[in-house]
Amino acid sequence: MSATHPRQEHARFPLSVSMVMIDLDGTLIHTAPDLTTAANRMLADLGMPAQDPRTVSGWIGNGVPRLVKRALTGQMEAEPDPALFTRAYALYEKHYAACLSEQSRSFPGVVEGLEWLRSSGFELVCITNKAEAFTLPLLGDLHLKEYFALVLSGDSLPRKKPDPMPLLHACAHFGIPPAQGILVGDSRSDVQAARAAEMPVICVAYGYNHGEDIRESGPDAVIGSLAELPHYLKRHP
Repeated sequence: MSATHPRQEHARFPLSVSMVMIDLDGTLIHTAPDLTTAANRMLADLGMPAQDPRTVSGWIGNGVPRLVKRALTGQMEAEPDPALFTRAYALYEKHYAACLSEQSRSFPGVVEGLEWLRSSGFELVCITNKAEAFTLPLLGDLHLKEYFALVLSGDSLPRKKPDPMPLLHACAHFGIPPAQGILVGDSRSDVQAARAAEMPVICVAYGYNHGEDIRESGPDAVIGSLAELPHYLKRHP
């Protein structure tokens, strides 16, 4: 077993599931470099100082609007001036669209994990808080879109993670109970969404979790790469 964290007591592995939902930023793809580039180009346009890439990495995971607000205020939950935010958001979208996949790359083990999941017959879903206008082109540019039968972006439904709505929507789409699904993510928002949907959750150790150790959020397991999933999952009959 090559997992980087002991198995939690509240899950019994391998889990028997039929659908695997996977987060994008920080789980499938290392997007921080391009997100940082867009943020700093936006700030330059506004005459504001650039942010450190490590700081921006800690802001990722709650969608672009919140990322823009954090870049403008330097704080996790502060609200900038509404007019400034409106101007900044339009600038950010322009810059991010231009550099969407310049530096972003899938994490080690992602393709191996996806190949195993697909060949094993799991239904695969990408569930992300990133807007669809960025999600689909990015998955396409990195040749990952072909693995997913369903992609749910941050603006696909009325609510997004940590609300359980996207997870439950995916279950309804494939006609399965939540217990036959699992979420693979990297942040406390993923853990909260899965717990609210009453389904198991596995997190990667390398992702974007606002600078916090993901183990503190209590996922069922923490893994070093998606290539480790065969140790934790089996296809539900």
